[in-house]
Amino acid sequence: MPTPYVKQHTHDGISTIEFYHPEHNSLPGDLLASLVEAINHAGENDEVKVVILKSGGDRTFCAGASFQELISINDAATGKVFFSGFANVINAMRKCPKFIIGRIQGKTVGGGVGLASATDFCMATKYASIKLSELNVGIGPFVVGPAVQRKLGLSGMSQIAIDANTFYSADWALQKGLYNQVFDTTQDLDEAVQKFAENLCNYNPEAMAEMKRTFWAGTEDWDTLLAERAAISGRLVLSEFTKETLKRFK
Repeated sequence: MPTPYVKQHTHDGISTIEFYHPEHNSLPGDLLASLVEAINHAGENDEVKVVILKSGGDRTFCAGASFQELISINDAATGKVFFSGFANVINAMRKCPKFIIGRIQGKTVGGGVGLASATDFCMATKYASIKLSELNVGIGPFVVGPAVQRKLGLSGMSQIAIDANTFYSADWALQKGLYNQVFDTTQDLDEAVQKFAENLCNYNPEAMAEMKRTFWAGTEDWDTLLAERAAISGRLVLSEFTKETLKRFK
């Protein structure tokens, strides 16, 4: 099987961060940590003016957290560390002083919806439907919830969190504000993302950094909030309901 990776490439002011995992671009803890490192590096690099976040492959943007790691959790402390992985990435994206463009080529689930929600401008294909499936295994989208709610509103976020078996279309995500543009093909998407990023490179980096700070005002407590949410998920994953459900999935 292909080796999982996080790659970062910077050219002409654009830092492209790409992640990949053979299990539908799910994200185990080591890849999440590498994403944090890459995002921080882009934020600190004066040569970078804009960031593109993407995943490898054609069909799935991100299947969420690693199922193999999820089923191996045996105590609350380990559970909190596990669920803190996406919290750390979302907080890194929030604090990064550069605009982050999301390139969503296909379906995205759970934590992947959180990543898409934490971008500053999100572009997708018509195949990029979304689902918050956490309730299916006895937990909930607690860690990604604030990021998703910030984009979809409480009504939209609660709708997909409760209706945990349903994929919501890219058009629905566009109407709700998660996606800013939706394209027919991946080629159209890639051309639009590249053109948009190149255009942003012509703007004043200081102005963009101040704009981003303004857009994310009110989220300053997320370091604490998302850690608290990770602890909730870490506790629930040990419940008898979730243990029995994971056995069936396994």
